[in-house]
Amino acid sequence: MAKVKMKTNRSAAKRFRLTGSGKVKRGKAYHGHLFTGKSAKRKRNLRQSTLVAPADEGRVKKMLGS
Repeated sequence: MAKVKMKTNRSAAKRFRLTGSGKVKRGKAYHGHLFTGKSAKRKRNLRQSTLVAPADEGRVKKMLGS
């Protein structure tokens, strides 16, 4: 009997990427609209990616099927 594969959560696949060392990379929130109320420095910093918190990493990896 064949082993059943885990399906990748497609919404998670569009939001997260795995790094070479196995950590999970994510984009920052609050960079979608209402930019007039945000400073240039704040908007610039929101363009940078960051890592998922260690507490959430397991759940995200499970959704990614890895």
